[in-house]
Amino acid sequence: MIPKIALLQPHQIVFGRGCAGECISYLRDSGAQRVFIVTGPRTRHLAAAIIEQIQREALEAAVYDQIQREPTVGDFEAALHAARQTQPDLVMGIGGGSVLDVAKLVAALLDEHRPIQELFGLDTLNRRHTKLVCLPTTAGTGSEVSPNALLFDESAKSKQAVISSYLIPDASFVDPLLTVSLPASVTAATGFDALTHCMEAYTNRFAHPIVDLYALEGIRLIADSLHRAVVDGANEEARERVSLGSLYGGLCLGPVNTAAVHALAYPLSSEFHVPHGVSIAVLLPYVMQFNSSACPERYAQVARALGVRQEVTSLEMARQGVRKVYELAQKCGLPLSLSELNIPRAALSSLAEAAIQIQRLLKNNPREVTLSDAKQIYEAAFEPQAKFAELH
Repeated sequence: MIPKIALLQPHQIVFGRGCAGECISYLRDSGAQRVFIVTGPRTRHLAAAIIEQIQREALEAAVYDQIQREPTVGDFEAALHAARQTQPDLVMGIGGGSVLDVAKLVAALLDEHRPIQELFGLDTLNRRHTKLVCLPTTAGTGSEVSPNALLFDESAKSKQAVISSYLIPDASFVDPLLTVSLPASVTAATGFDALTHCMEAYTNRFAHPIVDLYALEGIRLIADSLHRAVVDGANEEARERVSLGSLYGGLCLGPVNTAAVHALAYPLSSEFHVPHGVSIAVLLPYVMQFNSSACPERYAQVARALGVRQEVTSLEMARQGVRKVYELAQKCGLPLSLSELNIPRAALSSLAEAAIQIQRLLKNNPREVTLSDAKQIYEAAFEPQAKFAELH
């Protein structure tokens, strides 16, 4: 029997080259009068044209451009304070996943006065009165269509998530041209995040046939085009395909979500400030190898979507998929080991202890991950060369 599933998505998703400007019609039709735009110093130039169009429509537009990568609770609180000074009736996020996560939380908490720490977790929000529009400028997090928002909690020294259907934007405009100016390193890292969203959804303990369609097609699109987008950022076709794959990955996050790769990646960001996509790329092959024996047929399908053509046993196909991912990371110029990231070997035990606490994701993994397993995966990822044979 096919299990029940709820697919919660923005009321309007617009995808395509040059579609960013169409958000102006949406603003006009929504009746918005005061728009609060959340962006960052690296994406302010991408927001400039949209801000000009908003002002030509005689709408009030306040811009907050202080969101950096991996935003903290303090960053969010500063943005929320700025928004409350303007009392907007619509919040717009223009930027990468960090910007969009903050924009989503600002829209939801404008008239909510509980501390953000009380809202960490699942379904702690029960309303949002302010309209929300998102325009991603990276192809990675899928935040523009997901119910998730993440912040680094300075007091707990860990990443925390707010997960609620009220964080799903009202409208999202996914314009691949907004990603053209991304540096190669950011293109590669965010692309691996998107790829992993799709992989972890497809191999998930709670995988679903509907979400499988998004996940497998997302893997195909990103595996086929990410390297081309990295080496030639102006390649609009490659940007378009990676952006579409990222969108599919984002659509997987609400109904299914991620698993052990993300759980093990979060402590690297929290404790050593490794960019999220980089930590994902380093760990992905080793978690794949660890999981393969639990669902070899699923990982064989992943390998086919990655471009593996040789038909052998499912387990061998799965292993070839692992090598394909490692080779893609290598071609894209991403770090390939924890030692390259200057993570001390002495920290691996504490990293494992932190990761094992993230049961909201580990429960999705197709194979149980114990504290010993987590440390073993970090150990395998530590050396400069992949030691796939170490994980059984």
